[in-house]
Amino acid sequence: MKFEDRARELRNMRGLTLKDLSTATGLSISYLSDIERGRTIPTLSTLETLAKAFGISITDYLTGVDFAGEQTLDGLPAGLKDLVEDKDFEQEIDEHWINLLSKIELRGSRPQSKREWLELYLHLRRIFGEG
Repeated sequence: MKFEDRARELRNMRGLTLKDLSTATGLSISYLSDIERGRTIPTLSTLETLAKAFGISITDYLTGVDFAGEQTLDGLPAGLKDLVEDKDFEQEIDEHWINLLSKIELRGSRPQSKREWLELYLHLRRIFGEG
């Protein structure tokens, strides 16, 4: 299932309109519509807000979401590419995590350095109970 389909599914399962969800989250109707149409990818903060409004965890929100869409390493932000290619890093970052990380923006920006990407990756693994 695509991310935007999951967003719509969760809203519809709860019988909410975009206006209802907007009221519950403080996010604009047009922004929520853009998420459901795949025009924008929400930030981690927005994901947390949506998950809270649906009464679920971020992990549950993302369950069943297909982050497919092959991405070459050349298309990754520089610091993330450096992290993925780092042979000294003790664990390989799988394709799921690479796709997820490459789509995240935090308050409109992204980590820049390899270290910032590593901190984000490890933090998210802890949130999802994988690290």
